[in-house]
Amino acid sequence: MNLKKYLLFGGVALGLGMTSCVGDLDLEPNDPNLVDTSDPNFKANALGICYSGIAVSGISGPGSSYVGGLDPGTSAYLRTIFTLGEFPTDELTWIWPNDEGGSIGDLIACSWSSSNSIVYGAYYRLLGHIAICNQFLANTADDTDAETIEMRAQARVLRAYSYYNMIDLYGQSSFITEEAEVGEQPRQASRLEVFNFIEQELTEIVDQKLISENPLYGRVGLDGAEALLARLYLNAEVYSGTARWADCQARCENIIRRHQGGGFVASDGTATGLAKEYLYLFCEDNKQYMPGGSNKAENEILFGISFDQDMVQSYGGPTFIVAGTITNSHYCPRQNYGCSGEWSCIKGIKQMAERFYGLADDKRDDLWLRGYMPAGSDANGSWDAEDYTDEFLGFTGGWATTGGNAIIKFTGNTITKNPASVDKNDALTLFDGAYGADGKWLPNYDATAFMSTDQPIIRLADIYLMYTECYITGRVGDSQKALNYINYVRNRAGSPAYNSIVEVSKKELMDERSRELYLESVRRTDLIRNGMFVGPQQTVWQVKGNINNMEGTRIDDRFALYPIPNAVLNSQPDFKQNPGY
Repeated sequence: MNLKKYLLFGGVALGLGMTSCVGDLDLEPNDPNLVDTSDPNFKANALGICYSGIAVSGISGPGSSYVGGLDPGTSAYLRTIFTLGEFPTDELTWIWPNDEGGSIGDLIACSWSSSNSIVYGAYYRLLGHIAICNQFLANTADDTDAETIEMRAQARVLRAYSYYNMIDLYGQSSFITEEAEVGEQPRQASRLEVFNFIEQELTEIVDQKLISENPLYGRVGLDGAEALLARLYLNAEVYSGTARWADCQARCENIIRRHQGGGFVASDGTATGLAKEYLYLFCEDNKQYMPGGSNKAENEILFGISFDQDMVQSYGGPTFIVAGTITNSHYCPRQNYGCSGEWSCIKGIKQMAERFYGLADDKRDDLWLRGYMPAGSDANGSWDAEDYTDEFLGFTGGWATTGGNAIIKFTGNTITKNPASVDKNDALTLFDGAYGADGKWLPNYDATAFMSTDQPIIRLADIYLMYTECYITGRVGDSQKALNYINYVRNRAGSPAYNSIVEVSKKELMDERSRELYLESVRRTDLIRNGMFVGPQQTVWQVKGNINNMEGTRIDDRFALYPIPNAVLNSQPDFKQNPGY
């Protein structure tokens, strides 16, 4: 008899080292009905918790949390990954730097410490999710039917995603699997050891096809598992000390081969498998592009997390991104973007704007509004029309409260029912609605408090760009393919093609990745991998190093990793802190 079957989810606090000495960090027990192994729905319910652990903060609504002692919204899984992956970079900022006791301001300035509440919240959120996946795997360890093997493979991929985020953000990791004995404490594993574990897990799942190539909607499948493996290999030199460019490229080719034949048709006649319209990937109707989505020819989202305004509510995920980027209802009407929330806090910075200079036809910034122009240009002041032919309008007001860019990409909009009405020069017409006689946009979709937009984790466009990077940096693969693949992404966006691969420098490739993948939580990782975040070749951007310095300054090498939270070190005396903290 497998005694592990009789552990409740509430007991995973022991698996995290969250003992009574840090009682406010204990994971709260889940509904016992979800962990009753005699229930015929147990496996489906328990696997659902593995998914919802990424989507929501708790199972009792958006104000609940698996992790006690932390604000449920701020500590939501995808929100912490976004906050740590985007705010310290050259893409955006948060205009209220004193939020969370100054923790957000420290992230923006790249000056955080081991007491930063968001750094601490992300660590426990990731370990909580790993524990939930471990619990499912322990409870199904003796089951060998095909359905359970598939479900277990999904849980293993989801766990690998959390371990991937652990080594990306913190380097070393608390480590424990479903094989642990009851009451066994986690140990601290090196970045290399966890890298090897993730590689072994994903390689077995992908190469033995333990996971479906055609998953149910919202579930992770073969594409998602192999895409995560490609991303692991893309960053292998950082994580393991050994570059794995050829391995990354081979995985990219596998995925591309499965997807070409439909979707956006590039200028060379290739049906790329990309969605035909970039902005549709980030609206409420993006479900069709998800794994198991209805638009098989354009299933660009290889790995994504499902959201629903009625059933899957969270103050993280797309709700956070949409409400955060809608800057002011007078100048940037929230109804236009299908959101009743207006948090007025996320802005694009100068370096992000500069990447679109000279690319007037690029669609990827079509929902942006440039800087606030004071009264005088117009009776009430207005947002300047966005075309990036003019210099970025600098931040003004009490710490950056005006100026900057309304960097809108994710929305709650629905796709137009009348394709003939689309004006390629007006992004709003891509969505359902029309302009009234007074010139005001009249949307035909609801403005809701929670978004039903799904959140992409890895997209096919990223895979195309990964292949190109493997050639540019690793000098592996085919130069013509490397050129074609980055051009497919640019063709879809409306930007001119590169004529030769020699035009694609490392900086230009990183700029293209930012243009394509901004707000998708990968920028910090990209900068570190390319020596642009810390070190002698680091680049500098607004407020880097000092929140009051609009030119930016250089930062110390220790900021390539986040610190292990003090609470972890206090509860696990044998754990070591990262260098420099």
